[in-house]
Amino acid sequence: MKTSLEVLLKPVNTEKMNSQEKLNRYGFYVDRTANKLQIRKAVEDMYGVAVESVHTIRYAGKNKSRVTKSGVIAGKSNAFKKALVTVREGEKIDFYSNI
Repeated sequence: MKTSLEVLLKPVNTEKMNSQEKLNRYGFYVDRTANKLQIRKAVEDMYGVAVESVHTIRYAGKNKSRVTKSGVIAGKSNAFKKALVTVREGEKIDFYSNI
């Protein structure tokens, strides 16, 4: 069984996700092997909120290449998984309280 620190990698901190906080939705980058029940338990344990729903999105790694003076450099971006967590009405997650 994974701990909540192993399941939740980091919160998604973008302008689009910040606008979702009005709807009590928060985004997290999560471990690619974690399922919705593990994500729900990790958020509830770590932030002390009641989770209503969890939606997950899997992103595949993409091939990248660029041309330089020394030739073509090829690589790949990492695959990752993102979770959108909806918390109960009236509850909030404060990511900056530990600073």
